[in-house]
Amino acid sequence: MARFRRMKAEARELLAGADQDAVLARLAGRPAAELVGPLFSLLLAPEEDVRWRAAAALGATVARMAAENPEAARVVMRRFLWHMNEESGNIGWGIAEAMGEAMARSALLAREYHKNLASYVQCPECAIGDDNFLEHPPLRLGVYWALGRLGEARPELLAHVAPDLLRALGQEQGAQARGLVARALGLGRVAEARAALEALAGAGDPVDIYRGGSLERTTLGALAREALDAIRSHEERA
Repeated sequence: MARFRRMKAEARELLAGADQDAVLARLAGRPAAELVGPLFSLLLAPEEDVRWRAAAALGATVARMAAENPEAARVVMRRFLWHMNEESGNIGWGIAEAMGEAMARSALLAREYHKNLASYVQCPECAIGDDNFLEHPPLRLGVYWALGRLGEARPELLAHVAPDLLRALGQEQGAQARGLVARALGLGRVAEARAALEALAGAGDPVDIYRGGSLERTTLGALAREALDAIRSHEERA
């Protein structure tokens, strides 16, 4: 327990005072298995930037585990899935974000778990098998961000969830959710989203997003325009 507290304190200090690349470089020198618990606990840190860096660092750590010991990484991924399950009694703050980061960095984890991640925003009426749709809107934000992060590295894995993202773009009420959905659609190269994105291109509603290792304030319209640019760029290269 004393070792856990010490590692958590060290990780917290690191996450609070360094950029993401520096954090990951420092943590890469520690055994991955020893980092999971402390980083997991820091998903609930009071500081928003620490929470985001903890999620990114946890995801990167699990991806490193997947390269070193795939079964150990699967154990952590199953732990993530359990925390996203209502029966666990937990609220999965930061879990989807860590999953998205892990899958962006590990082809193995992406292949095995991307459909689990997508299931949390799958249309309940369209679901085949278990209905995993998250009724709590703030938790869906994490999934939309995670799908976008996955799309940055592996856009082809968003193809099957594109209809659900398109539905969400029209049905989600807040600009934050719609902005994150727009980003995922662009990174997933979903050409069918073009008209809906064009309709949002002038929206000035503020949206906060974590990318490039830091939090930034942008707008719904800016994210819609970025998504359109990504889709057009892909079509021009095809």
